[in-house]
Amino acid sequence: MFKPHTANTPLACLPHDHSHCVSSALAEADALCAKQGVRLTALRKRVLELVWASHKPLGAYDILGVLSETDGRRAAPPTVYRALDFLQENGLVHRIASLNAFIGCVRPEHAHQGQFLICRNCHTAIELELPSISQAIVAGAKAVGFAVESQTVEIVGLCASCREAA
Repeated sequence: MFKPHTANTPLACLPHDHSHCVSSALAEADALCAKQGVRLTALRKRVLELVWASHKPLGAYDILGVLSETDGRRAAPPTVYRALDFLQENGLVHRIASLNAFIGCVRPEHAHQGQFLICRNCHTAIELELPSISQAIVAGAKAVGFAVESQTVEIVGLCASCREAA
């Protein structure tokens, strides 16, 4: 049984109108890019839209395939990678290294370190933002003389839906 949405319950865990996720992400991206004085081109916006098409991380070649199938675009891999680099640099997507894939950032309005719960069965990824985890990593690194430049925490397990179905 699903719980009602609260500030502490990631939306990906709840049944919802996913088109709202996409439209909200695109509107927020438009506003953030305008505020930062960077250009959200049509291709960058379309790539972001495809990344937000589900809560499952999407690889560059998956994006390329959709662009050629549905949009009729003949985009080359470097073009998609440049769009993904732009989106990542501007905090609109995160890269899930273990999957070599990208997922939309749920809180792009401020810089933060990514923590992700990744379902090994359905591949849904849920972004957490728990400053205490980032602080513990920085403190542990500092204790051994290591300077953290960036961090991404990826936790693999089973989501509530897959556990219920098992």
